[in-house]
Amino acid sequence: MTDPSPDLDYAQVVRSLAERGRFGVRLGLARTRALLRELGDPQLTVRGALIAGTNGKGSVLALADAALRAAGHHVATTPKPHLVTYRERIAVGGHPIGADDFARLVNRVLRVSDRVARRHGEPTEFELLTAVVFAHLAEVRPDVALVEVGLGGRLDATHAWDGGVAVVTNVDLDHTDRLGPTISAIAREKAAIIERGDLAVTGARGDGLAVIRRRARRMGVPITEVEPASLLGWDRDGIEVDLPGLGRTRVGLRGRHQAANVAIADALLDALEAAGIAATPPSARRAGYGAATWPGRLELIRIAERDVLLDGAHNPAGAAALAVALDDLRPYLADGPITLVTASMSDKDVDGVVGALAAARALGGATVVCASLPVPRAMPAADLAGRWRAGFPGSRVLVEPDPAAALDRALSNASGEPGPIVVAGSLYLVGAARGRLVDDPDLRDPEPSEDA
Repeated sequence: MTDPSPDLDYAQVVRSLAERGRFGVRLGLARTRALLRELGDPQLTVRGALIAGTNGKGSVLALADAALRAAGHHVATTPKPHLVTYRERIAVGGHPIGADDFARLVNRVLRVSDRVARRHGEPTEFELLTAVVFAHLAEVRPDVALVEVGLGGRLDATHAWDGGVAVVTNVDLDHTDRLGPTISAIAREKAAIIERGDLAVTGARGDGLAVIRRRARRMGVPITEVEPASLLGWDRDGIEVDLPGLGRTRVGLRGRHQAANVAIADALLDALEAAGIAATPPSARRAGYGAATWPGRLELIRIAERDVLLDGAHNPAGAAALAVALDDLRPYLADGPITLVTASMSDKDVDGVVGALAAARALGGATVVCASLPVPRAMPAADLAGRWRAGFPGSRVLVEPDPAAALDRALSNASGEPGPIVVAGSLYLVGAARGRLVDDPDLRDPEPSEDA
């Protein structure tokens, strides 16, 4: 029997998704698998790589995507989380899904979700989006899909798909309330994406690597263990590395930590070729790595003659990478003290993030503007300011709860001098800032209708 209810328009489907709790997480595969069965198992139509890891997943995805597209492949990617629009989470050929297609597919998934809910409980926002991803990929039939895991791996909705290549970038402490309190426990969750018949790639070290090795051995899966590429240098717009088989190679992503990510991306491409999914010759790899972009991750833009650096840096490992990158980039940025605009979720290791960022020499004399995001998990701006005053003594710390007002305060020279601005601490904060500062036609959503 056909559902008689009319389809929702784009603005309505976005509201429907958001109402399911943007930050609500219920790990488990039963609901996602049931949704996909109701849709005819669209995930079985596409092959590619599933990418897990504490940090670097998105960078590896961006680098591999750019190289594959330079080789002429039709590539689908699923970056997470979105910064400006839900549509960013499903991209083909470097462009997000169109609003009409997104609305149509969300409506399709919502129609079957009621049947799933009766048996398995209400699907979450992320589970619905995962079903939409594979429904779209079944329609566009890309040569290869690069799918980023949302949280962990074993029970993440994306693990309902096995593309043939499994990648674990690295393992560090994050989401310990859900994934476990130790590196080994977290590694077990991430390593579970390695399934029989796969080829596996990892850049993990220490206890995390030992767990991943055991999983690969148990599944009978060959695994490539990747060392970071040799770093040759950097400038304002990227780094140069020495990659086996490619030699001196330009990488268009900033930060010396990208030497590890480009090595993992290169091994991922080797695995795709060995699995018979997609071949990427050296010339395409060089072109792709040099042209790669990754919005909101050490993204440098110019606004009103100001350098503005956007980076999520929401856990201590990410913050440590940002601190090193700030010191490396400082000679290439405009003069004047840095203004840091920051916000955080209350369940994050805020003291660890503050301590890691405070180690940056470039932040000496910085002004810190603390904001709060309009979500239940957000840390109040005043509480965050207290953490910064304790962890970064001697700094000037301001409280501006509204993120837009915090950014405006930075742009209006909160430090008294027009130095660089860094927006970091949460990808949701970065997304709000980027939505205001960057006018990308691909990311303009339709205006809500008057009767919506």
